[in-house]
Amino acid sequence: MLKFVLLVNKQGQTRLSQYYEYVPVEERVTTEADIVRKCLSRNEESCSFMEYKNFKVVFRRYASLYFIVGVDNSENELSILEFIHNIVETFDRYFESVCELDIMFNIDRAHMMLDEMIVNGNIVETNKSRVLAPIAVLDKSNR
Repeated sequence: MLKFVLLVNKQGQTRLSQYYEYVPVEERVTTEADIVRKCLSRNEESCSFMEYKNFKVVFRRYASLYFIVGVDNSENELSILEFIHNIVETFDRYFESVCELDIMFNIDRAHMMLDEMIVNGNIVETNKSRVLAPIAVLDKSNR
């Protein structure tokens, strides 16, 4: 089960955070800061998995953004890496080569995509067309 999804830039600023279990705000801030510091300090050849407290952290860097996912110990790290790649491909399809500014200026769309893919911490959809269909309907109605 997924605990959270974070998108963080190279300076360590969180651009998107989605939690799937309750964590007090104070604890979120300290946990995010600690995890981001550890992820940013790793070099390109380092492993993309690490254990943190009572869960695992899986992360991957795409251009200037780090995609960080916290999962419980029963999850397969390689499948989560593949899921991160799927998120990036979905964002790329919608934003046409996603960048940090796309996420910042369209945070609602980014959250909607994650909400279509993840429900209560479980991955329920990976088909990019199905994930983007409700957003396409919204985009048509806003024109």
